[in-house]
Amino acid sequence: MKYALIGCGRISPNHITAALNNHLEIVGICDILEQRMKEKKEMFPEISKVKEYVDYVKMINELKPELVAIATESGKHAEIAIKCLELGVNVIIEKPISLSITDAQKIIDTAKKYNLKVCTSHQNRFNKSIKKIREAIEKNEFGKIFYGTARILWNRNEDYYKQATWRGTWKQDGGALMNQCIHNIDLLRWMLGDDIEEVYAYTDNLNHPYIEAEDLGMALVKFTNGSYGIIEGTTNVYPQNLEETLYIFGQNGTAKAGGSSVNKIEVWKFKDSLEDEEEVKNNFSEFHKNVYGLGHTPLYADMIDAIKSGREPLVNGEAGKRAVELVLAIYLSAKEKRIIKFPLKDCSTIDFVGRFK
Repeated sequence: MKYALIGCGRISPNHITAALNNHLEIVGICDILEQRMKEKKEMFPEISKVKEYVDYVKMINELKPELVAIATESGKHAEIAIKCLELGVNVIIEKPISLSITDAQKIIDTAKKYNLKVCTSHQNRFNKSIKKIREAIEKNEFGKIFYGTARILWNRNEDYYKQATWRGTWKQDGGALMNQCIHNIDLLRWMLGDDIEEVYAYTDNLNHPYIEAEDLGMALVKFTNGSYGIIEGTTNVYPQNLEETLYIFGQNGTAKAGGSSVNKIEVWKFKDSLEDEEEVKNNFSEFHKNVYGLGHTPLYADMIDAIKSGREPLVNGEAGKRAVELVLAIYLSAKEKRIIKFPLKDCSTIDFVGRFK
């Protein structure tokens, strides 16, 4: 399967690695900064002869890839994804799928129109720890789920934002919740049944005066099935990333995924379970060097199989839209100081320009 990458920034090595691990034919890479492409070729000798482009439309028209990954700044995801779909190409889109509900729906509708597949890169769904918890939910091992918590306790300093001027802006990014925390927010919504009744939240910018958006967000989520969710996300933790955790509390079980990116089972207690907790911790934990984890390779494998078989990928466009909807609802609740009912109609990060001035 011919593959091309659009955007060669910070996350791109994970996409290149996933493409190589899945034996895709990498035919082209694209970035408006040629130096980035040179750096990635030096990092990956396997792509040293791959064609470079600064225009992704030209790349697609010339190379005819069947699959592209979009790893540009967040504010460009929707525009590029829609154009790629119109050109007849399946797309993997780095999170978030878009910065507005309208744009997310346009991506979904365009894919349906051209009978193509869209995958949102929420790769933590493929962590061994997360798959284990999801399996327990699907087998009803928790019984009635009371509530879950998603905590993202990270650090992002001024140097991080200086690396790319789009970071922390409302037009191209959003803040901690939309950029850093959306992976765990996606997991919480997915685990607790997807359908939300209402949200109440606070957001603030306490320690990053050089960005427009929030560095702290806290929210209470009421799901239509009677479960509750608690979200705590920040990039203010001193002096470095502390942890990312997901707790699920049920009538018959308690589970916790922890580590730097919910990559380890840290608590596993179930009524009448035949599984040994220490064995589960050992068998369903992964260790990696960065917060991005090891999920891109299985996410790519799932997308490739979805294209070949005609089914939907596990993390499709609808999943990407749901994660964005929840973040935007948190933003709106915090801004307007009220409970936000679901489904959320059109909302965009642009609606919050000037929020913390």
